[in-house]
Amino acid sequence: MSTKRISAAVRRLPRGRKSGLVAGALALGLAGALSAQTVVPGQFAFAEPVRVESAAPQSFAAVVAGVKPAVVSVRVRSETTPRMMSSHGGGMPGFEDLPPDHPLQRFFRRFGGEPFGGERGEGRGQRREEPRRYGTSQGSGFFITGDGYLVTNEHVVSGGSEFTVITDTGEEYEAKLIGADKRTDLALLKVEGESDFTYVEFAPDAPMVGEWVVAVGNPFGLGGSVTAGIVSARGRDIGAGPYDDFIQIDAPVNRGNSGGPAFNVKGQVIGVNAAIFSPSGGNVGIAFAIPASTAQTIVADLKNDGTVVRGWLGVQIQPVSKDIAESIGLDKAKGAIVAEAQGDSPALKAGIRSGDTILKVDGEAIDSPRDLARKIAGYPPETTVTLDVWRDGREQAIEVKLGRLQEEARAAAIEPTGENTAFVDSLGVELASARSVGAGDKGVVVTDISADSAAAEKGLKRGDVILEVAGQQVNEPGDVAGAVLGASESGRKAVLMRVQSENATRFVAVPVAKG
Repeated sequence: MSTKRISAAVRRLPRGRKSGLVAGALALGLAGALSAQTVVPGQFAFAEPVRVESAAPQSFAAVVAGVKPAVVSVRVRSETTPRMMSSHGGGMPGFEDLPPDHPLQRFFRRFGGEPFGGERGEGRGQRREEPRRYGTSQGSGFFITGDGYLVTNEHVVSGGSEFTVITDTGEEYEAKLIGADKRTDLALLKVEGESDFTYVEFAPDAPMVGEWVVAVGNPFGLGGSVTAGIVSARGRDIGAGPYDDFIQIDAPVNRGNSGGPAFNVKGQVIGVNAAIFSPSGGNVGIAFAIPASTAQTIVADLKNDGTVVRGWLGVQIQPVSKDIAESIGLDKAKGAIVAEAQGDSPALKAGIRSGDTILKVDGEAIDSPRDLARKIAGYPPETTVTLDVWRDGREQAIEVKLGRLQEEARAAAIEPTGENTAFVDSLGVELASARSVGAGDKGVVVTDISADSAAAEKGLKRGDVILEVAGQQVNEPGDVAGAVLGASESGRKAVLMRVQSENATRFVAVPVAKG
């Protein structure tokens, strides 16, 4: 049909069919320009599905052949704690503390000696130290230099007094411990007097989820073994420490693989195998590796002087939940809220106080408490950093000169009992002033709590000390009730409490009923 005849036909059609046919004619005219995206009148147009040209490696043999000589078994010899034995060698483990007049003493004297219960100085019953005993354990490791430096886990070498490195060919070398860092579970050993070891390098870039990974190690003490899988996830927090940032991999990793490397297909180390998730003790397809970026930094510090020096801010922090964000006026749950600035800390000296929410460090956004801990730890002591904090409904900058991180001290737990209590119905908690129950001069103690209350759901429990409610210090049950009522009347969905619980101080946002 010619164009002219089509036009005539269109004129004879009703208005609705006319527009549809014109659209059809235009579509036919553009058929050469459009391919799979042609729109059919009256139907939806869909985007093309994702198509990826990719293929799995035909073999990992070349990678394994190149890296396996650099992977070693690490045998650790450790001295066990000596037991005390009776002088005649008849000591019975498990009965060391029986009093001299205990009926079992007669039994042991009759049938084989005394369980450490005889009088001292009588020859029999005197205590003597058992001869030293040694235990051995094994893990994995890998050389990072040709002159004998090798990496493993801190938990592999912990408590060890002698270290033996066994290569893939069965050669054994004595090694010494250069240093270990418990917080990241990394350690550095050195084989002396050799300079021609095969070694591997750390990957310069973080692996992508879905990337192939090859794990080489010493599972169950069997010697060099190889498994393969993919990177399942990154940035995992498994509760191992304040700087958790694990790579999750599904390559079968078992006990004995600790300290061994996880490689990409280029033969570069993407992580140091450190932990597995296993209800049974064997592999279930979930393993965790310390990222190469973390290992490089820690190993460099250990190689320098055997220790890792970290910056210290001196705050107890916790995540900003949606409830907390709403209660302090933040538009989004982000950053790390300060539960308490520790005494004589850099944070306290700089004016950081409880309730401040740290949003940035030197202009870099903070996603979580773990993120803040890693960033601060990455600075040397005496470094001055700028913290952007959210306080009193606005953002402000505070400069802090960092200190040096030391081992943390544990605070004493509080177990209040007593009288003079009052029940706050809106929270479902029974309270008493800290003074009335001998729990200090500040705060209000939770003496009882309803199991189905919102406070219980948020983690409050008997013995917790409420220090502040909605930014106000509280010392009596009535102070808490008043602050909660004020928050409810102002339209808040939750009231923010600063709570001391056992060895830590934290913020809890407890939902409140409308006034």
